[in-house]
Amino acid sequence: MKKITLGAGTGYWGVPIDFPRELVERAQLDYLGIELLAELTMSILQRMKMRNPKLGYIPDLLEFMKVVLPHCVKKGTKIVTNGGGTNPAQAAKEVGKIIKELGLPPMKIGVIEGDDMMDRIDDYLERGNKLANMDTGETDIQVIKDRIVSAHAYIGADRVADALKEGADIVIGGRLSDNALYVGPIMYEFGLSYDNPDDIDKIGAAITTGHIIECGEWVTGGSSNFWETVKEPWNIGMPIAEFFENGEAIITKTPDSGGLLTVNTVKEHLVYETHDPKKYIMPDGVADLTTLKLEEVGKDRIKVSNMTGSKRPEHLKMQIGYHDGYLAELMMLVPWPKAISKAKRYEEIVRERFKKFNIEPLDLRFDMIGVNALHGELSPIPIDENTINEIGFRVAAKLRTKKEAYLVRRFVIGGALCTGPVGTAFNAPNKEREIIALWPTLIPREEVKTTLTMIEGE
Repeated sequence: MKKITLGAGTGYWGVPIDFPRELVERAQLDYLGIELLAELTMSILQRMKMRNPKLGYIPDLLEFMKVVLPHCVKKGTKIVTNGGGTNPAQAAKEVGKIIKELGLPPMKIGVIEGDDMMDRIDDYLERGNKLANMDTGETDIQVIKDRIVSAHAYIGADRVADALKEGADIVIGGRLSDNALYVGPIMYEFGLSYDNPDDIDKIGAAITTGHIIECGEWVTGGSSNFWETVKEPWNIGMPIAEFFENGEAIITKTPDSGGLLTVNTVKEHLVYETHDPKKYIMPDGVADLTTLKLEEVGKDRIKVSNMTGSKRPEHLKMQIGYHDGYLAELMMLVPWPKAISKAKRYEEIVRERFKKFNIEPLDLRFDMIGVNALHGELSPIPIDENTINEIGFRVAAKLRTKKEAYLVRRFVIGGALCTGPVGTAFNAPNKEREIIALWPTLIPREEVKTTLTMIEGE
């Protein structure tokens, strides 16, 4: 029975470089996925591109390429990545330079674009359409329209499969959905079609398999409830999926690595970022995560079977980033004795200084790290505060303008340091910075026009 082997070299921007390097060194892969995007990343990259037209891709992508390309060329492993961010074409040019620098043979690079919707929003709205906020229900995007900095649709695997058909050795896209990096190769290798009813469950299986491995080490013991039993997390292995033509898969990991891969760690990641497990909606289809069966079939080998799905949704998710003020913040380390009382005194000082300067922040929060920073009002305050050696006290204020944020950082929050309780330590003050907020929405699939360009990297 035919199978292909797909490895997840990364699952986010910032993964240590040894994770993908050890994966391609030790495993024989048909495809390597390099997933580098998150909700806010596209807005950050768009800002980079606005400052310099030759930026906008994930900088780490080039470092990864330098270490994995020699192994991939030797073993015949193809690479699929969304690290092109807001500038896949430039990313491809930079990868081409690396191919030449390393003395590797010429390689075909497929460049996928069209997910950037910034220039198409006006036309869409002028035709009487709405872009409702999926989180808040707000339908009038005009309230933030003049502050929009980015708009990108989550696109699927169709262009990835097209690039592979064209002989691509490397496929570089923008806001490809995370699991599209794996769905694309599966659709290409097994000839699956969105229009064939007999292929829908297999596409659902591809989405499910991609979902299991897309966040890298998070399925092999990283960020796990079973952290106490994870072997050598400093040498954690990255996930590998062996996908078979019957729509089943086996999940394993980097050979001779640490970490933990069990039925339970797979279950942990199946429910990660899943709102409705019966309807896990992706650009390529809707996977039903409730029908599958998990079975341990060997050491670090979990079989996934009976995966199902339904046809592609008519709409794609679009993430709109917009300017939403500026942030001023400061962190202080407040010591025993009476650390909580001291922190509350600092809060009082900051609030009164806001009044003194006649500044009304859009939002203001105080966190006692070690007491209530994660759980907020649900956190019980210790009756005997002298049982606490120290706490981190964070002040964060959201302001309308950069000038106002500077005043708050410099004179309102900063002024509390010298007038508060004795013994407090503090870090170097953070520079005021812009806040990018998100407006998640849906847009009809036919409005998103993707393109594929094939170039020769040498």
